[in-house]
Order: sequence, then structure tokens, then C-alpha cells
Amino acid sequence: MAEHQQLAGIMTDTSSRRIDLPLIDHHCHGLVETELSDDEFRSLATESDWPGPAGTDSLDSPFGLAVRRLCAPILGLEPLVPIDEYLAQRRNIGAGAANRLLLRSTGTTEFLLDTGIPDARLLDPTAMAACAGARTREIVRIETVAEHLASESTAAGFVSRLPEALADRSREAVGLKSIIAYRHGFDIPAERPTGREALKAADEWFRAATTTGTFRITDPVLLRFGLWAGIDTGLPIQLHTGYGDVDIELFRADPSRLTSLFRATRSLDIVFMLLHCYPFVREAGILAQIFPHVYLDVGLVSHYLGPGSGTAVRQAMEIAPFSKILYSSDSYGLGEHYAVSAANWRTSFAALMDEWVSSGWATPKDAEKIATMVASDNAKRVYKLDA
Repeated sequence: MAEHQQLAGIMTDTSSRRIDLPLIDHHCHGLVETELSDDEFRSLATESDWPGPAGTDSLDSPFGLAVRRLCAPILGLEPLVPIDEYLAQRRNIGAGAANRLLLRSTGTTEFLLDTGIPDARLLDPTAMAACAGARTREIVRIETVAEHLASESTAAGFVSRLPEALADRSREAVGLKSIIAYRHGFDIPAERPTGREALKAADEWFRAATTTGTFRITDPVLLRFGLWAGIDTGLPIQLHTGYGDVDIELFRADPSRLTSLFRATRSLDIVFMLLHCYPFVREAGILAQIFPHVYLDVGLVSHYLGPGSGTAVRQAMEIAPFSKILYSSDSYGLGEHYAVSAANWRTSFAALMDEWVSSGWATPKDAEKIATMVASDNAKRVYKLDA
């Protein structure tokens, strides 16, 4: 019994916020360091781009409860204070100080930042490292590199130069990310597009850009072309799956639609990281069990599910090998996202491990090993962070 009780302490101690199990957040974004109005805070507290109808509030939500329950004590308030009191305290402390307190409460030693979101308010990796008191590494977004190259190239130049441009841009990165789920969906052919197919699609894209004045890559051939250029780098490729912002057509973001791609790439020296996965967590777990180069996490919903986040954690642990599951937060903008994700993951994982130990399915040593794998060791191995 003493060993069993000690395990929960390794995972989390909410009374003192003592954290003994280091986390590596293998997918997240930068913080917004500027002072936020209450409306701006509420906007960042949801994946929707649209204001809610009269009489509703994005913080009357599982995430809002989690902010009041988990973040209020970090900022010196009692748990579950009214949200207006919390926001007032945040303003009094200042965004910079509040973010430092929130990030440093997570016990995260490394953050792998997707830097592809075009939001000038977001801290870059260097500034994030200073704020968090932790190491940061970069995840390069494939579509962002493609769009930047297109803006200074011709259609033929784009096709010929993208593989080299992506390799150069990611030389210091530890991984790549694709948002093909947002821009088209996973119902794509598994094969690499031919040069002729890529050039035809690029010609059409460039002609359209002369009218729109912008390069936003949505053509499925060009998205596949970029994805295969990413495969050629040999870096881990993160794929957004499932729930996300308003661009998502959810049924197209089901990772099981990628089965043919995983078959086609199984013998290559590449790994795919299925991000978030909700509500397709079980589908992602099955893929991770079947395919040796597929991994998953349940980031994003680790904060948005609030008190229900344990459901996603449990589903992730149902069938996937423990060596294939990683911790991430997919935090964006708000320090509260980081703090809630870490606390929810620790609490949910500790409860699950305690249950396994008390029911005789694992020893305390087993549980500690599994928790450490998911919290950090799997990320170290897959992203070669110790190299």
C-alpha cells in the first residue's frame, strides 16, 4: 500500500504542485505574451473562430472549469474562484509573469514547438525557453515552407526546389508537421505524385494566386508532394488528426484513412506521430499497434476535456504499445493550456496506473516505467533528443 500511494506522488502533488516526473511536450505552439482583454482570452480558450451567441461563454466549459480549478492556485487564488476574479488576477500579475508561473508549474523540461502558425504575437522558441525555464526545439511545418517558397518562385522552380528548401529549413529541427488534415483531409492516394502531376498542380496554383494575391496550399497533389518531401528528410512527421479548428471537416481527419499511406511507407526509415486523435483515439491506438512507424498522443483535448480528460488518456492506453504513446499539450497562446494539460495528464495517468497496481495488473515498478516512457522517454528516443 505504501508503494501504491507513493506512485501517485510521483505523478502529481496538487497541494504543493511538486512535480517529480519530467515531461517532454512533443507538440505545442508559442505563447501570446501581450496583455489580453477578457474577450481576447475567451477567444484563445476555444478552437472556434467565431464569437458565441448572446448568453453563452467559451469559459462556461470543461476548460473554463479546469482554469478555475487548476490555474487559480498557481496565480495565488483559491480553487474555483469565479472566472472574472481569475481574469482580474491575471491582469494584475501581468501576462508575462502569469505565463512564467503557469509554464513552470508543468514540470516540462523540453518543448517541441510547431512554429508554422502565422501569428506575430506568439513567442519564438528562444523567448519560449526563457519564459518556461526549459529547453525548446523546433518542429517545422511543411505547408508553411511550401507557401513561403511559392511566394518567391515560379511553378517549375517550386516543384524542383521544395525538397531542398524543406531539407534546408529543417536542418536544425527535430521534426516536421503537416496540416493536410486541415487543408484537404486524409482521403489521398498513398503514392508519391509524379513530377508531371506536381508541375500541373503547381501551374494551376500559381495561376490562381495571380487572382487571390496569396499562396495557400490546398491542392491534394501539392499537399502529397510536400508530405513526400518531408518523408525524404527522414525526420519524424507529425500529422494533425481529429478535432481542431474551424478548417477541419472532422470525418476527413480520421487517421484510419491513412492506412494505405502507412502500408506504403512501412519499410522506409520514417515515423509518423498522430497528434490529438480525438475522437479517433481508439483508431489511432490500433494503427500504432499494427504499424511499427506510427505513434500517437492525446494533446489538445488534455486541456479542452477538462475533468473528462481521463477518458482520452485511458483510451490511448487500451491497445497501443506503451512505447508508442507520447505526452503533448498542443498548447497555443495561453499559459493556461500548458498548465491544464500537464496537470490533467498527470492526474489521469496516475489514477490509471494506481488502478492497475491496486488491481494486480502491474507492479509499482511497472507503473513508474510506463509513466516515464510516455512522459519523456519515448520522445527522447523518437526525436533523438539526446543526440
